[in-house]
Amino acid sequence: MSFVCRFAPSPTGPLHIGGIRTALFNWLLAKKNNGKYYLRIEDTDKERSKDEFKDQIISSLAWLGIEHDGEEYVQSKNIDKHKTVADELIKKNFAYYCYCSTEELENQKVLAKKKSLPFVYNRKCRELKDRKDEPAVLRFKSKISGSALIKDLVQGDKNISNSTIEDFVILRKDNTPTYQLSATVDDHEMKVTHIIRGDDHMINSFKQKQIYEAMDWNVPNFAHIPLIHSDKGKKLSKRDNASTLEDYKKIGIMPDALRNYLLRLGWSHKDKEIFTKQESIDLFDLSGVGKSPSKLDMSRILSMNETYIKTIDEKDLFKILKEYVLIYKKPIATSKDVILTKCMVFLKNKAKTLEDIFNNAQYIINDEIKISEEEQKLLNDQSKLVIKDFISSFEKLSSLNKETLEPLIKSLIEKHKTNFKGVGQPLRIGLTGSRFGPGLYDIILSLDKAEVVKRLSKI
Repeated sequence: MSFVCRFAPSPTGPLHIGGIRTALFNWLLAKKNNGKYYLRIEDTDKERSKDEFKDQIISSLAWLGIEHDGEEYVQSKNIDKHKTVADELIKKNFAYYCYCSTEELENQKVLAKKKSLPFVYNRKCRELKDRKDEPAVLRFKSKISGSALIKDLVQGDKNISNSTIEDFVILRKDNTPTYQLSATVDDHEMKVTHIIRGDDHMINSFKQKQIYEAMDWNVPNFAHIPLIHSDKGKKLSKRDNASTLEDYKKIGIMPDALRNYLLRLGWSHKDKEIFTKQESIDLFDLSGVGKSPSKLDMSRILSMNETYIKTIDEKDLFKILKEYVLIYKKPIATSKDVILTKCMVFLKNKAKTLEDIFNNAQYIINDEIKISEEEQKLLNDQSKLVIKDFISSFEKLSSLNKETLEPLIKSLIEKHKTNFKGVGQPLRIGLTGSRFGPGLYDIILSLDKAEVVKRLSKI
């Protein structure tokens, strides 16, 4: 069996994290089965669709390694075909013109609400034969009796009464096609065999299945995946924090880590947690997708990112860091490349994001450090004596390594009757501007000897 999957976002805003997972699952299913994965831009909402969002969608998916086959498919270029299919549905007696006013429809909705029933258009115009010379929408003539079945590849068999499916609009009064018609025609034209999307689209699938059957087209396989919920347990929306890809990119979440996290968000394979890109393709199967909503967990994303940061080669990590700061911070001088690459081995320790690494490296990136007022308060007279004695002993060292520094620090601890913090904290503040950051020995050994003396002498 051939596999053709698609991801069909609307370019009306930044790419949503739930949409990214949907794209990932479609891409994985296609690649697992040596099939095709297409990207369709559903831009028929001309007022809200923007090229900047279209470009952002394409670049974001590429950043994650989810690249589509061929050129992206632009829905608005196929509107004539959508209208042609609408005409065919009229000829086959599967569609009719509806002249009901907005006021009439609103009254029906109010009445349904009073009865605590879902609104279903009352089909007032369904049996009208002659076309009136006045504005009208075109409605699909849904089945009234019997039931409909979708053998969902995730949710299992789903059966609903046809009476619950309204005669939905397929052409608006301005003769533009609606989502239900456009999506169905495009999926048929693209020869899509498997449609993976959120389970909030279940009713859409039942509606679109009727169009397929009316046109005597092959009905694709449907797989409805549970939605992603916020940390508050509600459906994730674009208004939530960390709901778009940009929210993750700007703090330095790496693409492989985020892709791995989204893969595991609602899908599992035994007890395995970390998947390479190829492993994801080889092992992905819809049988591993759960039926319950998944909760977005930022701490889990950070933990996954930390794992990737720890295991990546330091040279590769520095290249990724350089690309990140070029976009979200300020460029790093090329003169710092060698030392920063060398220092990646400890700068990445305990770092959960690229931003953490960037912050840890500030004392190397900047030739002049700034000590905040809060940190200055920690540099009391005792701390300054520690620094003075350190400089005196440090300048006498003929070689610099951990083995020569450890006895020096130990002697200062004994001399000043303090502990490691009592010596390490003022030295770290004097060298980096902060009491937090990399280990003391790593800091000292990453700087030129003269630079260490220069910085500490200013305290």
